[in-house]
Amino acid sequence: MRDQEKDAVAVDVDEGSSGDSGGGDDGGVQQVGKPDYHMEEHTACQTCGWTKNDIKGEGKCYKYVFYGIESHRCVQMTPVVTCNERCVFCWRDHEGHAWEVDADWQNPEDVVDASIELQRKLLGGYKGNPDVPMEKFERGMEPRHVAISLDGEPTLYPYLPELIEEYHDRGMTTFLVSNGTDPDMIERCEPTQTYISVDAADPDTFDDVVRAEDDDAWSQLQETLDVLADKDGRTVLRNTLIQGWNDGDVEGYAELFERADADFIEVKGYMHVGHSRSRLDRDAMPDHEEVVEFTRELEEHVSHDVLKQVPRSNVALLAHTEDTWVTKLKKDSEFWEDDPAA
Repeated sequence: MRDQEKDAVAVDVDEGSSGDSGGGDDGGVQQVGKPDYHMEEHTACQTCGWTKNDIKGEGKCYKYVFYGIESHRCVQMTPVVTCNERCVFCWRDHEGHAWEVDADWQNPEDVVDASIELQRKLLGGYKGNPDVPMEKFERGMEPRHVAISLDGEPTLYPYLPELIEEYHDRGMTTFLVSNGTDPDMIERCEPTQTYISVDAADPDTFDDVVRAEDDDAWSQLQETLDVLADKDGRTVLRNTLIQGWNDGDVEGYAELFERADADFIEVKGYMHVGHSRSRLDRDAMPDHEEVVEFTRELEEHVSHDVLKQVPRSNVALLAHTEDTWVTKLKKDSEFWEDDPAA
């Protein structure tokens, strides 16, 4: 673990929910249609800070430490930029999250093509960069992972299960991040790893923190937890911890987490960046010691008894075993033997 943590050497703000992996000149985020996102129809991509760091040999995302993801070969994308929640901690501009979906949906094959091509365009400027070894650049141009997490709520894309299958058919792993408001869609999806955000332990806190557009969002989340309990694939419950907002009811969280029977529990500190700064004060951002303290308290009430952490990313993980990497991402697996960039 200690050797892997050395790879996470930059301050991390997560692309999935609580942080900004890119920003404007004033430190704020750029919404869809501005330079930080590259778009083709309704498919959006953005290289996160860890992709840029890794391709220059300056550190990997905490998802490498926990799960084995090679950051320079990971596509951060979304098939839909609309969202049905208005989370107070979200770094994005909610004005760009129109809830009513009115799209001429591309088929999954076109979305996959678009995301890979957008990623290659985004990384193309690193060719010839003296800080980037050519071998690493060439590997980066052949992505092996996709994080369906950039923006919006991916379950609003009607062909999400087929999209995930298409990525798998092309030899890529998939990490799906969802707010859990469509349990039927989550049940149909079979990604490499399913993340569900659980950012409140009770309905009142959920209303304060998540501010869902749908009145039944809390009950839908409960149904999704039951769906996770029946899933065969790897599952993660993730919490964005906000000081003074959703950090009180440890036993309530434990009850929800045990209900879902997830393989892993991630607790990540809120980062005071982007548009969240207009909704929350800086003191809502817990330090790493507070994140770990909360996680240790949680550990006393759940069946997970292994704790890992990446301090520079302000994140802690609870697991059942020390070995938390995706099996196929281990370096001696057939997944890498069949690598097109080998």
